[in-house]
Amino acid sequence: MFNRNKSRKPLSELEHLVMDLVWSRNTATAEQIREALQARRPMKESTVRTILRRLEQKGYVRHRIDGRTYIYTGNETPQSVAARAVRGIIDRFCGGSVEELLVGMVDNDIVDERELERLGRRIARRKDKSTGD
Repeated sequence: MFNRNKSRKPLSELEHLVMDLVWSRNTATAEQIREALQARRPMKESTVRTILRRLEQKGYVRHRIDGRTYIYTGNETPQSVAARAVRGIIDRFCGGSVEELLVGMVDNDIVDERELERLGRRIARRKDKSTGD
């Protein structure tokens, strides 16, 4: 079984497309995913099932069975998966320093002043909640 504390393998581009559909629908079958991707990325249902099996092995989805149909659900929100991916970037490129990443994002105009102010307010509110103020 999948251990949540273990580091997961990152999503491939195709796996990310499938996860986007699972997240947007909350639940999905292989056939629903195949149909939704038909215009952009035609593939056989067996290929979609293989991708879903891989995603389940990696811990991104789980399934339940309804008759003979597997119905897939995401194990985490996209934000949680993104946060873990960013943690990997921070560890690899910034020596584990969130501050280094944020300074780099500000220096390269990825985060603007308004976003930083909103983030500061959000951090302050969270800090107030955790200290009971």
